[in-house]
Amino acid sequence: MSESSVAEPTKLTFDAPVHELHVRIVNGTVNVVGTDEGSARLEVSEIDGPPLVVTQRDGTLTVAYDDLPWKGFLKWLDRKGWRRSAVVSLAVPARTRVEVGVVGAGAVVSGIRGPAAVKGVAGDTTLVALSGPVRADTVSGNVEAQSVTGDLRFASVSGDLTVVEGSGSSVRADTVSGSMIVDLDPDGPTDVRLTSVSGEIAIRLPYPADAEVEANTASGAISNAFDDLRVRGQWGAHKLTGRLGAGSGKLRATTVSGSIALLRRPPGEDEPDPRDASGDNAGTTDKKVL
Repeated sequence: MSESSVAEPTKLTFDAPVHELHVRIVNGTVNVVGTDEGSARLEVSEIDGPPLVVTQRDGTLTVAYDDLPWKGFLKWLDRKGWRRSAVVSLAVPARTRVEVGVVGAGAVVSGIRGPAAVKGVAGDTTLVALSGPVRADTVSGNVEAQSVTGDLRFASVSGDLTVVEGSGSSVRADTVSGSMIVDLDPDGPTDVRLTSVSGEIAIRLPYPADAEVEANTASGAISNAFDDLRVRGQWGAHKLTGRLGAGSGKLRATTVSGSIALLRRPPGEDEPDPRDASGDNAGTTDKKVL
């Protein structure tokens, strides 16, 4: 076991194997990138306030404040403890299991193939090219996931979720008032379940799509860009149902007062629009709004 206290900008290299990474900071920024190297590297470029404690034990590397535990992290609202900040960058083997906790700080996690978990009281998180299972929990922080191929779980009170070119087999997201924009480009069947109380939900599917669809809103509007789906309900509650393609995937979206939009991803530049071959609806997009 090794332990050190970091109170000023520094760079450290860890030659012992790293299988797990735990990072917990307040204010500032944390950057974690997966590499093909066997060693891990840490750079603290800015630090203000209490020192960070860096510990390596039994394959686990921890960079954190000693008064900021992972358990109960989202309830850590001691405002006096917020008077600190750090800018931390880490490069770890791509297979590392990663846990990042941020309070008022921004976080970027990229290139990790192992499981990744992010908790944020406030501050935005960006997840890029993660292929392992991903869990993101926030109070008010927003999460953007780009080219994430692993299963994605998201839960927030008021934070927004944006998924760009999501190709994982499963997406689960729950918010109270946060909005969700989910752009899917799956390699196979995808199981998507989105739930919000008052937040808006927008989902973009490839064309042709392959999913059983069910979307419900108690008092919000529903817009639909697919002819094979039908909206029921003229007043109050609206329900969108139907099958796209063979219906191999599943799409469920539910809100109480938020709106739901189901959009169609345009064909790629090198891919002809399948509708053009039959001459039906060439160059048009049907959109129904209730």
